[in-house]
Amino acid sequence: MPEALAKETVLAPVDILLVGVGGQGTILATKVLARAARAAGYDIKVSEIHGMAQRGGSVVTQVRLGEKVHSPLVEAADVIVAFEQLEGLRWLSGLKPGGVMIVNSQIIFPVPVLAGAAQYPADIPDLLARRAPGTVVLDALQTALQCGNAKAANVVLLGALARRLPIPAELWADALAAVVPARFLAVNRAAFQAGYNK
Repeated sequence: MPEALAKETVLAPVDILLVGVGGQGTILATKVLARAARAAGYDIKVSEIHGMAQRGGSVVTQVRLGEKVHSPLVEAADVIVAFEQLEGLRWLSGLKPGGVMIVNSQIIFPVPVLAGAAQYPADIPDLLARRAPGTVVLDALQTALQCGNAKAANVVLLGALARRLPIPAELWADALAAVVPARFLAVNRAAFQAGYNK
């Protein structure tokens, strides 16, 4: 898939997975994405799966946008945004050949690892890059800290996604302003731009 999807390619739906762990802000990122896509004139469908999200379980959001979208279910993603390394590896098989994987370098140990019943896989970013050439690895947590708030890591990743979608920058800015509380907007705007520049 090219660096940015051309407007005409959106006639066929663009399929996106946002995958992470409860508390990482995948749902907020999805709300901003959906608002920006609608403002750009695209039909958009969203499906969310929360697997014990409040206890650190997986959270998966399926997003499809295009001229006309009939189902929210993603069979093979053009883009996967992984908010945590292991979630990226878990969903790698759902990426289309030539698709883009955007992965946060952050590690969050799941309960089996914390309990000593499993080991966290080593070198996940390298494995992702070998199986999905063009994988983008970001230290979204550190970037968000530099912008003023670690909780804006989700918006750093959203910025990296935005760069690869045919949605004008001003619509992303409007969507952020509509979804993010005013007191956090400046930090989130900085985080979004930092991710966009990656």
